[in-house]
Amino acid sequence: MAKDKIVLAYSGGLDTSVAVPWLIENYDADIITVTIDLGMVDLESIKARAIEVGAAKAITIDAKDTLVQEFLFPALQAGAIYEDIYPLATALGRPLIARCLAEVAVSEGAYAIAHGCTGKGNDQVRIEVGIAAVEPGIQVIAPIRDWGMSRDDELDYAQERNLPINASKSRFSVDENLWGRSAEAGELEDPWLEPPEEAYEWTQPVTNTPDDPIYIEIHFNKGLPTAINGESMDGVGLINYLNNLAGTHGVGRIDHVENRLVGIKSREIYESPAAIVLHAAHKSLENLTLSKDQARTKSKISQEYADIVYNGLWFTAHRQDLDAYVKSTQRYVTGDVKVRLHKGTCTVVGRKAPDALYQHQLATYDRSDEFDHSSAEGFISIYGLPVKTQNQIQKL
Repeated sequence: MAKDKIVLAYSGGLDTSVAVPWLIENYDADIITVTIDLGMVDLESIKARAIEVGAAKAITIDAKDTLVQEFLFPALQAGAIYEDIYPLATALGRPLIARCLAEVAVSEGAYAIAHGCTGKGNDQVRIEVGIAAVEPGIQVIAPIRDWGMSRDDELDYAQERNLPINASKSRFSVDENLWGRSAEAGELEDPWLEPPEEAYEWTQPVTNTPDDPIYIEIHFNKGLPTAINGESMDGVGLINYLNNLAGTHGVGRIDHVENRLVGIKSREIYESPAAIVLHAAHKSLENLTLSKDQARTKSKISQEYADIVYNGLWFTAHRQDLDAYVKSTQRYVTGDVKVRLHKGTCTVVGRKAPDALYQHQLATYDRSDEFDHSSAEGFISIYGLPVKTQNQIQKL
């Protein structure tokens, strides 16, 4: 008689590696691991480790392009930055992971999906809500949340079963994908302490960055970056290029005390070089091509969109509705943005667009000025009329 099957989101780390035998022992099921490459994963070594720790089958999925086209770039167009600082790298990857897990569970005939999230993080919500939206009939199991093991307990458990695990020597808990890298735990939990240099991997400290600035030109087509310095690039290649270049110049470090969905504050260290550069460039181009009312309404949409992503509500009609508005705003966000990278800073120093609302002949103060100055007096009289009236009558 065939055994039941459980699909496990597998990273290859200590938590998910010990989860394989734990699930076998507690659920008497075949474990099918799923490892999803969102930009920073060695699929083959992780696949081999999954089989070594007892998985009946190990599945790997290259989802980098899907991540960019269906999640990262829509969030970039939306201007989604959580609490004005976090570009949502981890949060944007979780709904894709949930969808991939659900698809594998259906194709493999598994009755449950397991993940390695803890009981006080955001990711448990993002993944479980995502699975419920995509495949509501599938059970979800959370071994790390359920078994209550500490890291030392997990190591003892692995040693007792002779599991081939080399525990990470990192002092921090790390997650990364194309859009960014996060580090937490250890001494980072004290918000007073400056993060040690070991907390960073993608970005150089300012003291080690080049003395001379570098200038790059990013081309956007309807709000999507398509080329750098005149060279067309696909989304994955463009993001990787900017991560390396901006990181070399120390751009992309974020030290943030954020409000988690589960109700606690958490100190997080992020590195998002490409995201920081692209958001700055995209915003600058929008300033050139959107009307005042569009820009101000979109800033509210950006905050709402960021909250939706952060709070695990990707698979909602609300997000789809906002996407429709965002897509409409991007119709004329086409053009080029010049950015200077220097000593940890990213500065937009130039922008141009064929459909720019900025018109030199209206803005200039030289002889080519076409603005009708004579209309100002009448405009001011009508504009100030309610102010004048109220002050005359009510003596404010």
